[in-house]
Amino acid sequence: MTDQLPPGVMISAPASGTGKTTVMLGLLRALAEDGLAVQPFKSGPDYIDPAFHRAACGRASYNLDSWAMGPDLFATIAAQARGADICVAEGSMGLFDGVATRGLSGFGSSAETARAMGWPVVLVLDIGGQAQSAAATALGFARYDPDLNVAGVILNRVASPRHERLTRLGMERAGLPVLGALPRRGDLALPERHLGLIQAVEHPDLEAAIAGYAAFLRAHVDLGAVRALAQGQPGGASGALPRPPAQRIALAQDAAFSFTYPHVLEGWRRAGAEILPFSPLTGEAPDPSADLVWLPGGYPELHAGRLAAEARFMEGLRAHAQTRPVHGECGGYMVLGAGLVDKDGQRHAMAGLLGLVTSYEKRKLHLGYRQARLDAPMPGFEAGARLRGHEFHYSTILEQPDAPLAQVCDADGQPVPETGSRRGHVTGTFFHLIAAEGA
Repeated sequence: MTDQLPPGVMISAPASGTGKTTVMLGLLRALAEDGLAVQPFKSGPDYIDPAFHRAACGRASYNLDSWAMGPDLFATIAAQARGADICVAEGSMGLFDGVATRGLSGFGSSAETARAMGWPVVLVLDIGGQAQSAAATALGFARYDPDLNVAGVILNRVASPRHERLTRLGMERAGLPVLGALPRRGDLALPERHLGLIQAVEHPDLEAAIAGYAAFLRAHVDLGAVRALAQGQPGGASGALPRPPAQRIALAQDAAFSFTYPHVLEGWRRAGAEILPFSPLTGEAPDPSADLVWLPGGYPELHAGRLAAEARFMEGLRAHAQTRPVHGECGGYMVLGAGLVDKDGQRHAMAGLLGLVTSYEKRKLHLGYRQARLDAPMPGFEAGARLRGHEFHYSTILEQPDAPLAQVCDADGQPVPETGSRRGHVTGTFFHLIAAEGA
């Protein structure tokens, strides 16, 4: 079965830090205010942006990832756009940035996502410190891949009317439409910390911020021209989203545990699993009737003392682990360990279900795609299963005494020491699961 998916556009940029997230959120909200059902997407493995997208337009945002997803899963996630009027996707890093070794569908670049979906690209350009020269950058991006449609640019951080005029002259010479010009404003940046943006749930006034972005775009971007650019192509036959690892899943959800890929949770729900959310930070224990407890990633290092003191949560977690499976990803994995050392060097006792001890006192970046072959079962997968995921944290392993859960490599097949751990009914990984190979 094939049918036409809604038309869409890809919001991308030459590099990170150009302001594309501000443009994305403002565009989502402005289009929604105009009465459109807007389907947001995020190209690549970022787990923070989709929550902002949902807040902006009221519709769940999904990751599309050509490295970690096979063609069937990619098409199935793209099909979540059915029923929408328009798709708007946000790229990651620079438009053509990906990894060196091909994954299940490609190299993980935003250009691949746009090409696969038939979406034209709107390039957000930070023109600070240049004028006509910005056109040379844009022209290079437009010509780098002849199969990709770079349909227009939005100029960001424009210093003055003269600056805008000179830059527009360059774009006219390059033959690239200018869809908008955003004056330089220092108050529009979203708050950040070491993993990038803060979480949507932590923003002090997210609604006001997004409304401000939408008003800013209305004043300085031709929204009608952006809508007119949108294109698409027929959707392919839909396969299955990821299957649930259990029927009744107690899922930690609060500011310490928030990073689970939307397509994973949607797959669990559609297959009939019952998701039982609980908040460790408010002292809630997992539902004692759950078949599985799942601790997602997040920012437990910011709440380590509070988590350590939540006896009801810790006791409920330990009681469950005596007879039934518990799994943690990244931050959730750290909480399953014996201890977590915060940035000030203070050690906090964690659940002790694994021997893992991690530290944020000396930060070390761990970032990138991960491919894993399981040495032992974990919830939802048998030993030998091959999984794809993504790792992003700054913790250092001080102790990891338990048996490894998997053989884990980076995108190029080079082994990494973050193998995950297993003990009894408890498993954990530093990578966030995206998909199983073959999905």
